Amino acid sequence: MDDDRGCPKCGHEETDVGEIATTGTGLSKLFDIQTNSFNVVSCTNCGYSELYRDRTSGSSDIVDVFLG
Repeated sequence: MDDDRGCPKCGHEETDVGEIATTGTGLSKLFDIQTNSFNVVSCTNCGYSELYRDRTSGSSDIVDVFLG
């Protein structure tokens, strides 16, 4: 049986979810207006992280994508 659950790097199944915001280009960069928001899912064992564009749907869905 092929099990694809867990961190893609180390297989650990515990995560930490955080958020970051970034500026775009042009005027938003000039005035430091943060126009892009991302959720960061990180493995608590090895630190491997993936960014997911924030669609305001809830962090549990994002963890499901990360773990498989």
